[in-house]
Amino acid sequence: MMNTVTHTLTVGITLGLSAGLAPGPLLTLVITETLRHDVGAGLKVALAPLITDVPIIFASLFVLAKLSGYRTALSVISLAGGIFVLYLGYESIRSKGTVIDKGEIRARSLSKALVTNLLNPHPYLFWLSVGGPIMTKAVKESFLAPLLFTGGFYMALVGSKMALAVVVGKSKAFLNGKAYRYIMRFLGAVLCGLAVILFRDGVRLLGW
Repeated sequence: MMNTVTHTLTVGITLGLSAGLAPGPLLTLVITETLRHDVGAGLKVALAPLITDVPIIFASLFVLAKLSGYRTALSVISLAGGIFVLYLGYESIRSKGTVIDKGEIRARSLSKALVTNLLNPHPYLFWLSVGGPIMTKAVKESFLAPLLFTGGFYMALVGSKMALAVVVGKSKAFLNGKAYRYIMRFLGAVLCGLAVILFRDGVRLLGW
């Protein structure tokens, strides 16, 4: 059981770091708010997933529970999750940094950050095809495992965005530096490995 809990927590942290550091709408908002106002504004925007993702998680778990007896459907979801994670890994590996056009920077409130995250398809795709299946599989081994997965994921997701807000507040050159690119490439390679595991689970559900 301990191996399952540790593995699930590690996977959650890895996925959270990748999602937190990858270029996207919410990361752009974190950076622009920090540049436009201060680090505090960027930190507030980084908290948006803690609010918007709760209904997404429950909806995804509800759908998966309804499909629990349909192995083919679960296999398709697992394979789709593998494709999605593989895409995220590819994007991370080829990332060359994040460029923000100062001319486009304007005041954005936390409410706009919430709307942006709700309209972003990534959380829906992630929880339905990746996060949800991992949690439903882990709960069979330990009730604690899915809680640690979710906690680790959001700790890494929100924490990494907050850390970037602090770093950008001091030096925005970090986003185009070698350290950022190396981190993204490492996380991309790990994501590709996780994609292989999801592909394997999808194939097993088909009985191959």
